[in-house]
Amino acid sequence: MFNRISCVAALMICFASLSTSQEAFRKDLTQPGVAEKSEDYSPPQTESKRMFGIIPNYRTSPSLQNYEPLTIREKFKLAAEDSWDRGTVALAVVFATDGQLTNGNRAFGQGAAGFSKYFGASYADFVVGNYMTEGIFPTLLHQDPRYFRRGTGSGLSRLRYAMGQIFWTHSDSGRTQFNYSEVLGNSTAVATSMAYYKDNRTVSEGITGLAVQLGVDMAANVLKEFYPDLERKLSRKHERDAIAMSH
Repeated sequence: MFNRISCVAALMICFASLSTSQEAFRKDLTQPGVAEKSEDYSPPQTESKRMFGIIPNYRTSPSLQNYEPLTIREKFKLAAEDSWDRGTVALAVVFATDGQLTNGNRAFGQGAAGFSKYFGASYADFVVGNYMTEGIFPTLLHQDPRYFRRGTGSGLSRLRYAMGQIFWTHSDSGRTQFNYSEVLGNSTAVATSMAYYKDNRTVSEGITGLAVQLGVDMAANVLKEFYPDLERKLSRKHERDAIAMSH
């Protein structure tokens, strides 16, 4: 399981970093959420609920401008939306299929029974991780579980910013602080997963699992940062192609 997720994370980071070379921005700001208005830049008002039509994207915020903290109900709503989205189910099916094909956890076995165990474990990974990092720990620690897009600046600065949000976040008062919710939430999720991953119950597997989860969330942040840029590029290309076909 860990090798599979590591590959997905690496591909996502490579894709996002390459996409930055296609977008030019006028000003490299040192702080997120304080972009100046200009003719070339207009912060998006809404975010796509799914990236590539499958990856849930409910907790992304366009910027830190006019920051308002989430209520406890809103935090758990984010966790629920990410957990019960059809895209999460589809991703669990993909990971379950991969796990069965590679025999990632021999205790699950093969056949329909084995696949159901792989699917249940994969889906449980998503649900437990989402509720821990988006609902439970953010509520207990008064932290904001959202990803706040920077949306402006050089590609490298935005990449560093996106990766950095794994280790720092904002409290409900708007102050920047260490992202305890991310680290403790994923640590709890990995510890919980040892109850059903019978072949991965050692300390080293647990440490590896935590590192992988943090890496996956970091890759997801990078994708969230640059996905709107890709959407705009694809939209413009589609418009150009449509115009060309009409002539």
